[in-house]
Amino acid sequence: MANLEVGPDVTLLDALRGNINLTGTKRGCDIGACGACTVIVDGEAILSCMTQAVRCKGKKITTVEGLALGGQLHPLQASAIKHGAVQCGFCTPGWLMSAKALIDRNPHPTREEVIQALSGNFCRCTGYQKIIDSVVAVGTMSAAAE
Repeated sequence: MANLEVGPDVTLLDALRGNINLTGTKRGCDIGACGACTVIVDGEAILSCMTQAVRCKGKKITTVEGLALGGQLHPLQASAIKHGAVQCGFCTPGWLMSAKALIDRNPHPTREEVIQALSGNFCRCTGYQKIIDSVVAVGTMSAAAE
């Protein structure tokens, strides 16, 4: 847990990357159009480039660095690897965080719900099919485990 003092003009993206060296969150377009900077704030996927850091005071912020716990990949990360959903990797942290917010509120999303949840995350490499397949697979795995 990090406590920071930042000015009112500092974005959450800049605070994460520059102040506490959490560089997994990527700077893409800087105008809220690509989703590369997506993080989870109090359970909601948000664009950190469009969010003032001071607005997050007292809130729980999760970045891609917080997905793997105890040396174990999060199921979304493992599924992304298994399904070949990672190519250049630049967009991966953003869509993983959007997918995590979805899976947390809906452990068994439909393909259409996954497509909707990831609609703000742009990828130039994969064509989306493998990304969507990897997220759907996590929901299917968790349903089978119940």
